[in-house]
Amino acid sequence: MMQIIRRSVVALALLFGAQALAKTVEPYPLDYWALRDVISNVEISPDGKHVALLKIPTKDGGPIIEVYPANDLEGEPYRINSNPMEIQRFFWLSNDVIGMRLRQKVRDRIEGFNQGVYEYLLASVDIKRKKMKKYDQLGADMENILPDNKNRIIFSYLPGGDDSKISDAFRPRTYYELDLKTGAKTLLLRGKLDMGQVEFDREGDPWLARGFDVAKGDFVWYQRITDRDKWAEFYRQSEDSFEEFTVEGFDNDKRHILFVTANNGHDKVGLWEFNVKSGKFGELIYRRSDVDVSGVRRHSNRWKETDRIAGVIYPERNNVAVEYIDELEMASQRQLEGVIPNAHYVRINSRSRNGSSMTIYNVGPRDPGSYYLLHKGKLTKVGSRQPLLEAEKLADVRYIKYKARDGRMIPAYLTIPAGKPPFPAIVLPHGGPFVSELVLYDEWAQFLANNGYLVLQPQYRGSRGLGLDHYTSAFVDGGQGGYKMQDDKDDGMLYLVDQGLADPDRLAIFGWSYGGYAALVAASRKEQIYQCAIAGAAVSDNQMQVNYYRARLRGAGKEEQLAMWDDSISPVERVEDVNIPLLLIHGSVDQRVPLAHAEKYRKELDRYGKSYKYVELEGADHFSNTLFFDHQKQLYESMISYLHEDCGPQGL
Repeated sequence: MMQIIRRSVVALALLFGAQALAKTVEPYPLDYWALRDVISNVEISPDGKHVALLKIPTKDGGPIIEVYPANDLEGEPYRINSNPMEIQRFFWLSNDVIGMRLRQKVRDRIEGFNQGVYEYLLASVDIKRKKMKKYDQLGADMENILPDNKNRIIFSYLPGGDDSKISDAFRPRTYYELDLKTGAKTLLLRGKLDMGQVEFDREGDPWLARGFDVAKGDFVWYQRITDRDKWAEFYRQSEDSFEEFTVEGFDNDKRHILFVTANNGHDKVGLWEFNVKSGKFGELIYRRSDVDVSGVRRHSNRWKETDRIAGVIYPERNNVAVEYIDELEMASQRQLEGVIPNAHYVRINSRSRNGSSMTIYNVGPRDPGSYYLLHKGKLTKVGSRQPLLEAEKLADVRYIKYKARDGRMIPAYLTIPAGKPPFPAIVLPHGGPFVSELVLYDEWAQFLANNGYLVLQPQYRGSRGLGLDHYTSAFVDGGQGGYKMQDDKDDGMLYLVDQGLADPDRLAIFGWSYGGYAALVAASRKEQIYQCAIAGAAVSDNQMQVNYYRARLRGAGKEEQLAMWDDSISPVERVEDVNIPLLLIHGSVDQRVPLAHAEKYRKELDRYGKSYKYVELEGADHFSNTLFFDHQKQLYESMISYLHEDCGPQGL
């Protein structure tokens, strides 16, 4: 197993390098940042003859699919539009058929928590016959493209609508096989609570299922590998456990040996073998002492090697690292990294059945996301998510660690503007809060750095991917929201001040969702270090938020969420202590943190005569894919104006 070399915090001279000596970059027009992805989802057909991509051709337009001959990317494409529905993503189903997931706005207001204004459908287009079919099952999700059957796919959906009192993590799905030509669907399996989340192999045979034993409070895993005619239980885990157990796949040569990401009694998640015949863990394949294994890299040829695992994925500083099992896949990866401009996180995102043609995706601090085609030995750039943003005008991202006031080490990402320190600085805590964040390219951080701000993104306690202890430290001794979790953010900013990187008189906080909650908490802290706070889609009332789903919580999830929100500071109860200017931003149809949070908090601000500004994004939900050009321009204009003019006595 690989020896782990621990590195000290990057020294100031290495941290900035030549960029510290660079002249200040003229900020891009805000319109550039407000654009949605111009090009995304670039994939080659199974026969290698066509390349399809998702494109938004105008700033306020909707996505269309363009299909080009692979040997003529300059030619006139075949265009696919789904008006009045919007194409969310697509995937090749055969040489001539493209599958799509569509959405349409069907109401003006949300119908309750997690019940938004969109409905979703599956559809397909035959590019040879130029015919589209829409399938009538609302909320359907692709499960398996059945690579050896060009006319059929497997899809699933959650029956019973969104009124179920059972959390999505427990709810059983129903599975159908769909005939792409006729639209006829055949019921394959109707999930039950005790066994309802099923996976199918490339032949369409169910091989793995997960359910929930209500009487014992256990998650239970089943397999149909040892006997294809019946399910057999092979593992169970108490719902009260915080440990990870995820089946990633099976050994193609010995199918009874599964590959699982699991703690298996350890702080860090590793990749293990698991023998379904004995019901026991086998060999440890890979584990690290610094971070969790985050998953597996599958073989790049999904048509011929659908179920084959090529490597183990883990976060390494501000990139994704892969410990390869498949040497040919590793060799291909290394070659591509050597020829892709500004190579950072490079991966083959689609490949022809014969393996000779492929599309490649790269993303990193100086590349918002670019796609390349390798066809007949020639590498061609297809396009970029944000073609107006030039590499030399984007900011470097560095990985650092600092010590919180109680001694815990906090990893963080630092996005560095052009110029010389000390900089005005903004802490940008991620949402969640119990998620794993890896900063490859972050639009908000790059936008702020482009406007001269040093941006800190701390992996405060509660963040996933850094082991069980770091995760559970946010709630095992009572909710730390507003307490130690908040200290982690402040201590990071004070560390930057101490290092001479940040100006102590020009500090601010901006966050969205839980990050917005953290901004509200910061505004009421008595030991104040910030000049202002910007809170987007912020939870302002802990009890109102957790009551939306309190009845659905069980086990570890219940302890995590209830300890977090019940025992943490509730911003609406601390409005009297607000002592810095505030900018509040909220989407009018936010389903995850409903608008009532902003309304309730503003009433308290008015009652106490506090200084604030409020921006409502009409028609925007909680999530980034509901922020259109006008929303993003309004967001960015309000932020920059506020930071310049209203953040503290002289602005930031």
